[in-house]
Amino acid sequence: MIVAVLGTGTMGAPMARQLSGRAFGEVRVWNRSPEKAAPLAQEGFVVTDDVAGAVTGAGAVMIMLTDGEAVLAVLEEALPAMDEGAILVQTSTVGLDASERIALAAHEAGVTLIDAPVLGTRQPAEAGELVVLASGPDEAIDRCGGIFEAIGKKTYRLGEAGTGTRVKLVVNAWLVSLTESLAETLALAGSLGVEPETFLQMIGRGPLDVPYAHVKGGLMARRDYEPPSFALDLALKDGRLVLDAAARADLALPVVAAVVAQMARASEAGLGGQDMAATYELSWPVR
Repeated sequence: MIVAVLGTGTMGAPMARQLSGRAFGEVRVWNRSPEKAAPLAQEGFVVTDDVAGAVTGAGAVMIMLTDGEAVLAVLEEALPAMDEGAILVQTSTVGLDASERIALAAHEAGVTLIDAPVLGTRQPAEAGELVVLASGPDEAIDRCGGIFEAIGKKTYRLGEAGTGTRVKLVVNAWLVSLTESLAETLALAGSLGVEPETFLQMIGRGPLDVPYAHVKGGLMARRDYEPPSFALDLALKDGRLVLDAAARADLALPVVAAVVAQMARASEAGLGGQDMAATYELSWPVR
């Protein structure tokens, strides 16, 4: 199978690298900003100048872009050029509206869609330890099993296409809330003269422990947000997608709404390109 990877940013490039050396006929890559894909040419990847050149002849097309509008724009070029029988593996976090539009576009083009957003950030992507939330026809997921084994440590089969996106939104509601709650907890600790490490030690390996708290809490304690594992602006985008989904169900999520508002303020303060842990900087005055 020839595999095409559309999008070689923070997540797409390491995901493409995990495919290298596997039992694929060829791994092609394309990126909207060509300079981001250029280094991959030195690693044996076929870097194409256009989307059609990447997807023509590919048995699977994996797409990892920033948001739903970016995915839909690229699909306008990709879907008409994809071969009959090719599978679209959509791994971006796009929200309900875009997910439905992507599914419709794939259906109209006669292309099988696997909706497969991933759990994990840059480091798990670099280690091939993402969690894949695969939804779509079982036969198509079987055919793409080698791709999922390469990029992830676990693949969940979640039913019809679109379910993966819904599960990802649920997980992201918890993720952004946890990060902001942690930031405020550590800010409170600092205001009381308690070191962040003391709090993290107290919850360690007990019923209150969350491994993710140690990852982000360490960044907050060091106030070190570069390079971003998951940029604050992307977390803000995902939080807004959660609120959009809740609004469709007439569901109020006041905690997530407060988190989104706080992250928006952090973004406006110039922290959007840093790791999402930088929301800590908005929780209390800079020392």
